[in-house]
Amino acid sequence: MNTFYDRWLGGRQGAIGLLLLALLIFIILPVFLDIYRLNNVGKYLTYAFAAVSLVMLWGHAGILSLGQGIFFGVGGYCMAMYLKLEASDPASTARQTTPGIPDFMDWNQITQLPLFWEPFHSLPFTILAIFVVPAVLAYIVGAAMFKRRVGGVYFAIITQAIAAILTILVVGQQGYTGGINGITDLKTLHGWNINTDSAKYILYYINGVLLVGVILLCRYILSSKLGRLLLAMRDKEDRVRFSGYDVSNFKIFVFSLSAIISAIGGAMFTLQVGFMSPTFVGIVPSIEMVILAAVGGRLSLIGAVYGALLVNYGKSAFSESFPALWLFLMGGMFIGVVMFFPNGLAGLYQTYLKPSVDRFLDKFTRKSSAVKSAALSEKKEVAE
Repeated sequence: MNTFYDRWLGGRQGAIGLLLLALLIFIILPVFLDIYRLNNVGKYLTYAFAAVSLVMLWGHAGILSLGQGIFFGVGGYCMAMYLKLEASDPASTARQTTPGIPDFMDWNQITQLPLFWEPFHSLPFTILAIFVVPAVLAYIVGAAMFKRRVGGVYFAIITQAIAAILTILVVGQQGYTGGINGITDLKTLHGWNINTDSAKYILYYINGVLLVGVILLCRYILSSKLGRLLLAMRDKEDRVRFSGYDVSNFKIFVFSLSAIISAIGGAMFTLQVGFMSPTFVGIVPSIEMVILAAVGGRLSLIGAVYGALLVNYGKSAFSESFPALWLFLMGGMFIGVVMFFPNGLAGLYQTYLKPSVDRFLDKFTRKSSAVKSAALSEKKEVAE
């Protein structure tokens, strides 16, 4: 019990933070928001996966990636390929020149489904691909970079370049990827209509459960010896290397883990929004993901979730109310956070709210202990 409480939940403070987040996601927001707004919140929470992955990668391992959109997009496209094939059955595509293939392939005069699309007829294969494809891609990039001790700003620039290359590739291969429009008109998941209100509620809750599960897994890793090594590697990499550890392997592992977490978010984004396009793969979304982690606090897993919610809500609210100025307002908010709150929302909590919360909890604990002691004394007196 203590192992679960301390290593998975993060002790008293971690358990309270996770409980408050769960109350917000599973009870408060569904009660007070209509389905349209709640679906938007679900979309924001898919970005929280990428923010959490950057907390692990950047905050705790000291590796800044400006290409998390790569893995977010890979997960999203894997799910979109399955959904598009399901929506492209011969009956639904009977009017096409070549029935049974996605519409954008038919428009580009492709007459046969490409070989690499064939396995995505299977849902189990698709789910496996969401985990394996980004992990393999991250392993290849990580091994190529970290084994040669490429890090710091050079690694950040390389990941940014890979994001740009992947975007150009997706747009250029229009017949196989849908091009700039992406993969659209996604309707069902294994025969289940994902566009109904009830389906959107279910997907929202699944998204929330997966996010909480990812946070618990990351907490377990950070509380282990591996987590302590990641922190040591971030602060004094040479000392860790001189102690006999292969630093590159730790970097490859955490980079691959962050890729899988981002890909899960991308897959859930496709399910909740109903399409996937290269605009979620490139440089701009990747930098936005870094901003989400920075606003929430790059050392806080739960803070990253709040950062994703706040920034994306601000983005939507500003663009609705000030369509000509919202980019400037968002930029001002980011600059203000970096200048005045370098540790993000989590830093504000640690500085201003945590002392008060600790005093309240200590007082509550003392009262509970006193009540239990009085009850035990009373039982002893009755027994005597």
